[in-house]
Amino acid sequence: MAHGKDIEAKLLASIHEVFAEKIPFNKVLGLDVVSLANENPVLRFAMRPELVGNYMRGNLHGGVISSVIDVCGGLTAFLGLQKKLRDEPVEERLQRFGRIGTIDMRVDYLRPGLGEWFESKGYLLRTGNKVAVTRMELHNDTGELIAIGTGAYTVA
Repeated sequence: MAHGKDIEAKLLASIHEVFAEKIPFNKVLGLDVVSLANENPVLRFAMRPELVGNYMRGNLHGGVISSVIDVCGGLTAFLGLQKKLRDEPVEERLQRFGRIGTIDMRVDYLRPGLGEWFESKGYLLRTGNKVAVTRMELHNDTGELIAIGTGAYTVA
């Protein structure tokens, strides 16, 4: 019989694989899962010419910023849901990933997206039976806060 820590490690490895390898849009963005610790996922991606929105300044496109914040929020909601599913087998817990969907999201753009790379970190505010609410931040490589977001996600 697997121990609790072994099960959690398997779950986190599976989440990382699904997120980084099986979701095409995440690959387009170049997202990498840096951490899944404490239900606060950290995603990182490098600046590339394809992600530029303002060609004169060379900063990130607002759609890239909002997409990364949304992806981070969905992953945060999924991680928050895992506490409620601890007694279910890992395979069933992973199946719930397919049910996560954005209900509502707000993004506040605070600074131009300038940098070599960016990180988004998610924070779980609440997980209910049907909806999870999250907060996300996007920082550049020098630690400047570029944007923040809040989101509501279906988890049922």
